[in-house]
Amino acid sequence: MMFEETSLKGAFVVDPDRREDERGFFARTWDRAEFEARGLNAELVQCSISFNREKGTLRGMHYQARPYEEAKLVRCTMGTVHDVIIDLRRDSPTFKRWLGFDLTADNRRMLYIPEGFAHGFLTLEDQTEIFYQMSQVYVPESAGGVRWDDPTIRIRWPAAVRVISDRDKNYPDFEPEGART
Repeated sequence: MMFEETSLKGAFVVDPDRREDERGFFARTWDRAEFEARGLNAELVQCSISFNREKGTLRGMHYQARPYEEAKLVRCTMGTVHDVIIDLRRDSPTFKRWLGFDLTADNRRMLYIPEGFAHGFLTLEDQTEIFYQMSQVYVPESAGGVRWDDPTIRIRWPAAVRVISDRDKNYPDFEPEGART
């Protein structure tokens, strides 16, 4: 696997190192030792998928607060998404900065998202699926979010949002105290 650290410390784009031959290719998508060697959380306790019927579906921007913060490894297994992360670590020099990446079934890129980040995505194709590996089980009482169009964060989405849940649409304006504590 090939790891490329982003400008948000601790967040990585991970590309599979393909071993190709006449049949196609083989590549690892997870290796505990590779993650641990880079000081990344390699404790994966839960895996989930998110299937989205329509292009323009937005999910996010979600996080879990202490003590249930989670690291995530996210990959698009069908379709295309614009995947966005926000650094919510108050002590970070990149606090409130965001980055977006196109993850596709074709490019097979993964995004490693450390604890203390909000995460979300916008589908760019119909019939899109995301596969998540997480370091923490989901704890509903610890779940929080940042509104997808928050005026403080100012995420620039590459396409129109057509489908969004009421919860995601109605998060309050960003408050640093409401983020990671």
